[in-house]
Amino acid sequence: MTKGEKNNAAKAGKIKIFLMDVDGVLTDGKMYYIPGKGKEMVEFKSFHSLDGIGLRLLNQFGIITGVITGRESPGTEERAKSLGMSYAYQGFLSKLDPLRRILADTGLKPENVAYMGDDWTDIPVLKMAGLACAPANSQEEVKTAADIVTKKEGGMGAVREVCDFILRSQGHWETVMGYVETAHWPEIKRPPMKIVRGSGAKK
Repeated sequence: MTKGEKNNAAKAGKIKIFLMDVDGVLTDGKMYYIPGKGKEMVEFKSFHSLDGIGLRLLNQFGIITGVITGRESPGTEERAKSLGMSYAYQGFLSKLDPLRRILADTGLKPENVAYMGDDWTDIPVLKMAGLACAPANSQEEVKTAADIVTKKEGGMGAVREVCDFILRSQGHWETVMGYVETAHWPEIKRPPMKIVRGSGAKK
């Protein structure tokens, strides 16, 4: 483990909440529009199952998860609910205010926060977070602000890389491998989710 990896592992050891952007992080950033029941068009997103396992495991070990995104989407809300996330802030192009609200709600400090983003709107939160993460396909300025740049791109398992890193850094890996070897997976925890909708600004 290099000096930088040791430093990041120390930061990851303090993480109690993992927050992330959606488009370009939990998805590949592409947006599809399909006809709804009426004449309206419905936004369609694609999520990766690898990320889902990682986020559920964080939840299992008491690490809170949530999203802060500039867009509003029923698909995002449903995905967050299915993964047992505690927070879904949608319609917030400026993301510092949601982060501050979440810190106030949980009583946690910035050093307890891991955040993952891919675009310029994420940089202020990345600079405030204890562990700043970016997918491989992020904007260059975002990569510069990040402690960890994943090997995988957003929507292709990048979030899972961060989840695994946190689990390893906090000493949970042996327990996780026990789940794998015995095929005995814990029941998914689904805490109440706080849903907050902002101005609806589009990313």
